[in-house]
Amino acid sequence: MVARVNTVAFQGIEVLGIDVQVQMSGGIVAFTVVGLPDKAVGESRERVRASLHALGLALPAKRITVNLAPADVLKEGSHFDLPIALALLTVMGVLPDVEMARYVALGELALDGALTPVAGVLPAAIDALAQERGLICPAACGGEAAWAGPGLDVLAPVNLLALINHFKGSQVLTPPKPRLQEEEARPPDLRDVKGNETAKRALEVAAAGSHNLLMVGPPGSGKSMLAARLPGLLPPLDPAEALEVSMIHSVGGLLEGGRLLRQRPYRAPHQSASLPALVGGGSRAKPGEISLAHQGVLFLDELPEFPRPLLEALRQPLETGKAVVSRANHHVTYPARVQLVAAMNPCRCGHLDDAALACARAPKCAADYQSKISGPLFDRIDLHIDVPAVSPADLSLPPPAEGSAEIAARVAVARAIQAERYAGQGGARPLRTNAEADGELLERVAGPDASGRALLTEAAERLKLSARGYHRVMRVARTLADLDGAEGVRRRHIAEALSYRRIAPGR
Repeated sequence: MVARVNTVAFQGIEVLGIDVQVQMSGGIVAFTVVGLPDKAVGESRERVRASLHALGLALPAKRITVNLAPADVLKEGSHFDLPIALALLTVMGVLPDVEMARYVALGELALDGALTPVAGVLPAAIDALAQERGLICPAACGGEAAWAGPGLDVLAPVNLLALINHFKGSQVLTPPKPRLQEEEARPPDLRDVKGNETAKRALEVAAAGSHNLLMVGPPGSGKSMLAARLPGLLPPLDPAEALEVSMIHSVGGLLEGGRLLRQRPYRAPHQSASLPALVGGGSRAKPGEISLAHQGVLFLDELPEFPRPLLEALRQPLETGKAVVSRANHHVTYPARVQLVAAMNPCRCGHLDDAALACARAPKCAADYQSKISGPLFDRIDLHIDVPAVSPADLSLPPPAEGSAEIAARVAVARAIQAERYAGQGGARPLRTNAEADGELLERVAGPDASGRALLTEAAERLKLSARGYHRVMRVARTLADLDGAEGVRRRHIAEALSYRRIAPGR
């Protein structure tokens, strides 16, 4: 007899159906797992054996073969424990095979038979609902699975014994309820920032259109302080965005208690981060920081201190909104539609504009320092602003009257205008903000009036703007018009958008 139980494997956030087949036959006593398992899957033999022993069940003295089909797909992770155990219980006659065919199962087993959380429950639940099957997962992941839809039959036992009792009819498992991330403390308020009014305006524009932002200034001028206050200006995730972002975090194993995210992610990796940590990859192709920041903010402080190859690897995800990880045996794509916010000093010592503090190598040190960032990466950043040091006179002033709440209200209005404008646009990947508009659509919605077009053309020639830079100016101008409540893009919007362009080093 061969028993079968459905489970899944993951390639990025894509779900692949896996058929767990268990056969018991005569011959030399053995317990073998085949089908291209990794070490964690191979070790499931001992966890399953111990879990069954904790229930008072012993494996028969037979040759046990577990096949994970299709056999040419790499199987990774500990979530194969539960389906292997269920298939064994089915072939031993403990569980009904007809019932097992109705479910997709995933979960890790402890040695005492308890079910511990695993990654990827949310995408697995959505896939199970599409196949009109139920889902069996650990109790800690039940709230996550329940978000797949009301039509999904979710069984979330705390241990293997509770699941067996449920199928035997001696215990009924309560369906889990969807769980949201607990309300976090309010992000820092922009009212705490004194001075730097130009930087605050740029931060508002960046939030309104989801534009990339680069801040250049001496140490202590408030660059990191401003970046930390950007999440307080952004609207919360809508339901579709929350589901998409939570799927990525679920695959990465970062959903605490199975709770879906409600706030936009804010990721700030250190300069020592590796390429797989930032872009994704590694031996098991996990999502990187740029994917974990999907639909949120990726903050890179001290931008030139990041290794050059790592910064160059950001160019493709920033342009396409996808991080593609290629390996010899598989090819994985993660969503990476992020808002990049970067900060840097003008030179290594940071005091280029202050003759009393600047080092003896100024201004050559500034050219060397800024040249660590390539022109193509500069070109992908919409807003470039200088953040000067705050004077003691500004620090002694009372807090400004306008804080994050007032600016966030204007940002919300601008975002609502963009949502209405781009409704139904973009096909499979719906557009939400001006930063995502491109091609003929961008020309239609952001084409300036005659005087604005003349100014843009003249500036593009004098500043030697690339085609990418030209279009990014149009996107920023469209956002400025939305903040003004203007129907069309005018000359003043083009002029302000041009003021945020910075000539890349070496030009």
